[in-house]
Amino acid sequence: MRIYLVFVLFCLFPLSNFATTISCSNAAYAGKELLFYKLSDPVSGEKEPAFTLTFDAAGNASANVKYKQTIYAFSEFGVYKGMLTIEPDKSITLKLPPFREKSFANQKNPYFTPVSFWFVTESGNQLTDKISSFEQDLNLLTDKYFNQLYFQQNKTIYDSLTLQLNTKYPETSPKAFVLHKNLKTELVRADIFRLRPVDYSKIFNEIQPEFWTHEAFVTLFEKTFEGQLSFSAKAIKGKEVNAAVEKQDVNALLSFTKTKYKVSGKMAELVLLKLLHDGFYSGEFSQTTIANMVSSSLFTNNSNPLIKTAAKNVAAKFSFLQKGSLAPEMCLTDLSGVRQCTNGNQTKFKYIVFADVETVVCQEHLKYLSRINELFNKHLDIFVVLRDTDKKGIETFMEANKLPGVQVVDSKNRYIEKYKIRSFPQCFLLNEKHEITFTNTNAPLDGFEQQFGTYLRNELFMRQRNQSQ
Repeated sequence: MRIYLVFVLFCLFPLSNFATTISCSNAAYAGKELLFYKLSDPVSGEKEPAFTLTFDAAGNASANVKYKQTIYAFSEFGVYKGMLTIEPDKSITLKLPPFREKSFANQKNPYFTPVSFWFVTESGNQLTDKISSFEQDLNLLTDKYFNQLYFQQNKTIYDSLTLQLNTKYPETSPKAFVLHKNLKTELVRADIFRLRPVDYSKIFNEIQPEFWTHEAFVTLFEKTFEGQLSFSAKAIKGKEVNAAVEKQDVNALLSFTKTKYKVSGKMAELVLLKLLHDGFYSGEFSQTTIANMVSSSLFTNNSNPLIKTAAKNVAAKFSFLQKGSLAPEMCLTDLSGVRQCTNGNQTKFKYIVFADVETVVCQEHLKYLSRINELFNKHLDIFVVLRDTDKKGIETFMEANKLPGVQVVDSKNRYIEKYKIRSFPQCFLLNEKHEITFTNTNAPLDGFEQQFGTYLRNELFMRQRNQSQ
């Protein structure tokens, strides 16, 4: 009878579907769209869509999301980077800052850094409100005692700071907040007392995988283990590390990681993956050797899904836009309204030029495309991807210069972001199979004519010789 009753109650009151509604209202955001992302893993830096807030003409927006655990999400819009924690089953109404577009100088600066802040809500009692409040107090205290902390390394002042924070924030739940407080406090301690990673790295053993993509974890994780494989290879016992890398001995490196950083289990494997990731880009190890270790079964068949995902993302990152790798296909609408794809013609090489016509440097590079087209039209298609700027300015420039090839506008910076473009112009040469031909492709005025001309002569010669054989 009891079993039957439980079954009936289960049917009448099913378990929560973890749905959360996120809403906001601000007339200044009318017609805009905020794309929120969450981190795919704590090593590669890859992100994946979390949800989108699309504002109507009155500036109202809402989105429904379903997550079984607390997540960290973020969005870059205008001059801001807004950060947010979302708990299952707790709908929130966000407060938005006055919208500020990037200035002309900011838009042209490839190293522009947005102003980061934590979102707060209308109710003021959500997890993201607690984190925002804690961050403000932490910043105020470290600013107030800056000299005593960072120059004098005064332990009494530091103890007073932590006491004040623990008194104001004595919460033991939710766990995500306690974790955030502890990790951010540890980050400050490491900076103040110039701690070595090995002095505090064991703190990571306490952190469960569900929090590995939260902002506080990723920030401290990055600071702690950044470049540590290179550092260890140069240390007194560095020969052991170098030998393990050369032999692709993942188990030896894992043992080294556990011993040095006092981490164990899955955390040790995650730390090792981070060490290999940074070692790949250091220029001090064979990239092929590092890539092979990342592709080992320790990571690719790992029982922890986040480590498995991280390994996949890191491997993809290693090969992305490298010579011989398949480049992402681009499909955009040209200036005449016709949809054009970079993989449409598979009989020629493709010269892709990312450009911004509002800069004089790009204008001069684009003008020289006529000469390149004149020389290589038989073997080369030109594909110009323009940054979305003033439409009239783009049209005027194109009319005046009659550029060859296809010109498209990346209206949402989708491919500019996908190809990780930081400055303009930036160029890529693809072969007929849409594969990257050069590790670094020259811009039109920086020697592409000679670079491609030499390569083309050799390539055509080799193809003709292979056919004759």
